[in-house]
Amino acid sequence: MSLALPPEGEWRPLLERALGEDLGTVGDITTATVIPAGATAAGRIVVRESGVVSGLPIALEVFRMLDASLRIAAAADDGDRVVAGTTLAVISGRAAPILTGERVALNVLGRMCGIATRTADLVARVAHTRVAVSATRKTTPGLRALEKYAVVCGGGRPHRIGLFDAVLIKDNHLAVVGSITVAVTAARAGVAPGITVEVEVTTPEGLAEAIAAGADTVLLDNMDPATVGEAVRFAAGRVILEASGGITPGNIVAYAETGVDIVSLGWLTHSVPALDVALDFEVSE
Repeated sequence: MSLALPPEGEWRPLLERALGEDLGTVGDITTATVIPAGATAAGRIVVRESGVVSGLPIALEVFRMLDASLRIAAAADDGDRVVAGTTLAVISGRAAPILTGERVALNVLGRMCGIATRTADLVARVAHTRVAVSATRKTTPGLRALEKYAVVCGGGRPHRIGLFDAVLIKDNHLAVVGSITVAVTAARAGVAPGITVEVEVTTPEGLAEAIAAGADTVLLDNMDPATVGEAVRFAAGRVILEASGGITPGNIVAYAETGVDIVSLGWLTHSVPALDVALDFEVSE
């Protein structure tokens, strides 16, 4: 499976900051005092539980940043499904930089694989429907590009990346301007052609107004599956419908079976556990 990594500018500064907070101003004092300067080793990155790979090239870059002479061989690709015990990559060469980069690399990899794995689980649960599983903007500050990419690795949709690439008119916007019609009309007039205009509604009346106003997508906020089903029947394909709010792994199938186009879950990026990944060392003689 071939996936396009986020631009390097989105993640290299993150790796630099992560290494900086680990090394401080004096460096890795454990490795510097315990490991002989000439010691060599090979480290295998392995998964301790089954899952979906995401962020492996980014995690491996941590080791290159510390020592460009290290030999790095990836054994998996982002988007791959792997079973517990699978080796994802082997890093060999000087032991010191491998030890120094271990935790930062595993933190990034475990986080991204965790998101990709849980996304893939949900996508599989609703595969019998036509629904798209989507993330939200409830991401870790500074990690959005990586977390949205991980969702894509798991077969989900990233949704809008930020405030700049799509219009999403929410309840607080409506509280200021007063009506769905006014908000949608202003947005349509103010953004470039091709920019999606979406509006959040909480009632059937709001849905009807949004459709009449010309919204591209309507977000059905915190409606139960029965109400979402009614909305799907009323809309009759005139607008893309997204269900969001209160959707969990336990009820996602019920929402998907309503016929709604998209289900979005903040849970995918704010609450999933990291996948258990580790670095197993083999010391050279």
